Amino acid sequence: MKNVSFSVAAITIAISAASVHAAENSASESTVQANQQLKEYLPFDDQTDFENANRGFIATLDDSVIKKTDGSPVYDTSQFDFIDGEAPDTANPSLWRQSQLNAINGLFEVVEGEIYQVRGFDLAVMTFIRGNNGWIVVDPLTSNETSKAGLALLREHVEDLPITGVIITHSHVDHFGGTKGVINEDDIAAGDIPIVAPEHFFEESVSENLIAGNTMSRRASYMYGNVIDKGPDGSLGSGLGTTTAAGTVTIAQPTITINDTPQTETIDGVEMEFLYTPGAEAPSELMFYIPELNALMQAEEISHTMHNLYTLRGAKVRSGDLWAKYIHDVINRYGDDVEVSLGSHHWPTWGNENVVEYWEKQRDTYRYLHDEVLRLANHGETMLEIAEQIELPDSLAQEFYNRGYYGSVSHNAKAQYQLYFGWFTGNPSELNELPPEEEGKKFVEYAGGAEQVLEKAQQDVNEGNYRWAATALNHLVFADPDNQDAKDLLAEALTQMGYQAESGIWRNFYLSGAKELRDGVNEVATPDTGSPDLVKGLPLDIYLDYLAVRLNHPEAADQDFDINFEMPDVDEKFTISVSNGVMNYTIGEWADDAAASVKIDRAQLDSINLGEVSMEEAMDSGNITIDGDQTTVEKFIGLLDNFDFWFNIVTP
Repeated sequence: MKNVSFSVAAITIAISAASVHAAENSASESTVQANQQLKEYLPFDDQTDFENANRGFIATLDDSVIKKTDGSPVYDTSQFDFIDGEAPDTANPSLWRQSQLNAINGLFEVVEGEIYQVRGFDLAVMTFIRGNNGWIVVDPLTSNETSKAGLALLREHVEDLPITGVIITHSHVDHFGGTKGVINEDDIAAGDIPIVAPEHFFEESVSENLIAGNTMSRRASYMYGNVIDKGPDGSLGSGLGTTTAAGTVTIAQPTITINDTPQTETIDGVEMEFLYTPGAEAPSELMFYIPELNALMQAEEISHTMHNLYTLRGAKVRSGDLWAKYIHDVINRYGDDVEVSLGSHHWPTWGNENVVEYWEKQRDTYRYLHDEVLRLANHGETMLEIAEQIELPDSLAQEFYNRGYYGSVSHNAKAQYQLYFGWFTGNPSELNELPPEEEGKKFVEYAGGAEQVLEKAQQDVNEGNYRWAATALNHLVFADPDNQDAKDLLAEALTQMGYQAESGIWRNFYLSGAKELRDGVNEVATPDTGSPDLVKGLPLDIYLDYLAVRLNHPEAADQDFDINFEMPDVDEKFTISVSNGVMNYTIGEWADDAAASVKIDRAQLDSINLGEVSMEEAMDSGNITIDGDQTTVEKFIGLLDNFDFWFNIVTP
């Protein structure tokens, strides 16, 4: 991380910075006009969503702050209470409306006496279904603390019943992280409470949050607004919900796996028809229908927003084709009978006619995006050209549930191009572009120097041409990261784009980048997806894949050795082989010519990975024994890289 220097032209920079900071909380005239145009396009007089979001309200928390046992805050249900009344100039009016809806929190009755939801206690929604003997929990939120608070509210205001089932719809942490807030270790060990999840749930959950977890989580700190304040000129939430809880993340192995459509299971006397839907919103996902109640749990395949076909935190690209087909299948199966459709985010939709229209238009949104991208691509249009020109027809675009509060037409179109064609457009000039710092220096040189870039960028900012100004200033910042004038002006452009953004996560990205340009990188509380439960639950092959990623490959290029490992407490053994700058492994076998053989319990290995004890301390205490060349083991440990979470994003 580079420190900002004020050694040159300090007075000029200070004056410029002061003027920028004086205006940074104000919307420009260009922003006001852009937001007004959208307000005139959408049917803001329609109050149906507000009626549905408040329908069945029972109660909310007396104390809005959900805390850990040590008293530290995890989530505050009142943090978005400021989103009330007309949208300020600093907020896109459509996003403001969506954020008002997401801020409605508490316990709600969905189907009389049978289905309840806790909303606004976390990014996601937790659902409770009454079984013969207790409550079946669907998607127990991100953390133990928030799920426990939601369950307590249900038991206080509806009925104090035991938990008789847990259903996890998919492999994203906001839907399983609070598992041990509703059931405990004894419940899990006894095996009496069914835990239902889609096939590959456990592997996808832990691998996503570990193998690529550091970068994904850092980018998520932008995406969910963790690094910026909540307020009319800050984060309004994510569009998909409010924001993430910063509590204790847990996980449990499923006892019932869904891998077929339909797959009928009876949980505590409630018959459910499960639909296996991998590869759309999540690599591992399911929906289910309760015939007795004519109710669909739609998970995240159907939401009150256009969802992500690519998520800005970084993940595998999703298929609009698959997504549309899953919804089409639901329409064909249940369209004649359904009376309520509820999901893992947002509020339910009631009434057969309303539900079917909602399903059809959500289906057609993903179908339109997917098919139109391919149509234009087959005319030779490139990813950026397609994203710039594609628009949904009014029949889809004027439905609030199809607006880009979380996904967007722009980045979803790019995602579908990437899905089929990758990052390369076919133009050879783009085949081997310079990295950002080198490209920035050449751009500034061609433009005639930093002062010329600043002068022209200021003119564009004054005229509301923020997109190009941001592109030019980004080059300057990467060419000269100590140029605070450039950083402040870029922050101003990003701020205005944030104020115009209809997508909650676009707004959060813009405003997070602006803050770090002005103030530098500051550590804040974020969800810990590298929690003890996830680390301890890692299957051995995924854990070894993670070690292979951590290997510093250039430094290991001239190494060639094998090390055998035995973990007596879990009765497993494996060999790691380092050569040609990579690490391979073989589970269940040992190499005859290994440089060393290491005996270590899996529990001890987990403690080392969690930072509870160092490798040296474990060896000194006798919890690790090495037969053979100890220096090779030490060499291997020394080759394992550690990742800094708070790396730079908007500066080199």
